[in-house]
Amino acid sequence: MGNADKPKQFLTVGEKPVIIHTIEKFIINSHFIEIVVLVPKSWLAYTKDIIRKYIRQHEKIVVVEGGTTRNETIMNAIQYIEDCGRLTEDTIIVTHDSVRPFVTYRIIEENIKFARNFGACDTVIPASDTIVESRDGSFISNIPEREKMFQGQTPQSFKAKHLRKIYQSLTDAERAILTDACKIYVLKNEPVYLVEGEVSNIKITYPHDLRVAEAILGGNQTC
Repeated sequence: MGNADKPKQFLTVGEKPVIIHTIEKFIINSHFIEIVVLVPKSWLAYTKDIIRKYIRQHEKIVVVEGGTTRNETIMNAIQYIEDCGRLTEDTIIVTHDSVRPFVTYRIIEENIKFARNFGACDTVIPASDTIVESRDGSFISNIPEREKMFQGQTPQSFKAKHLRKIYQSLTDAERAILTDACKIYVLKNEPVYLVEGEVSNIKITYPHDLRVAEAILGGNQTC
């Protein structure tokens, strides 16, 4: 995000930090017992402050220290749930990028439904461009069939206890190649159901994405 002086989830879009827009999408869903926000240790106090400032129902939100990787952060969330005495075989954890503020109610509902039904699910959209594989970074190695290619989004949702069990079964080499939580299941040949995402469910990563997010918010306000 260029020379931003803070993590991108704390940048302002539509007069509120990105992370606040994201939390608001989950706080209105009655299925959730609690919203667990995981952040670096140095940003714990700041995160708690902005949540109290912008969100009225902040009693339903807890801020917890994350890990050094995405999956360690998810494991910290599961440990928190267990410490609270709420981790059972049926506990569902819906994991989401704080910088995807345009996730829809429908996507969240379907993540909960299919995580319950299948144990794990991932939000995806069909690849609109041809995907080119290059093993050396210089020449094309393969061009997969586009009809079989999808672009991953979030949420990714799981039965939390089983997710932790198979994560703990991974070797160090397997953990080293993880890109997201769903790959844990792929490595162990466990099924992951596909939930249809939305093109608008963008991840704010670059300065251009901030401008797109402002445009989306402006369009929503006009409607």
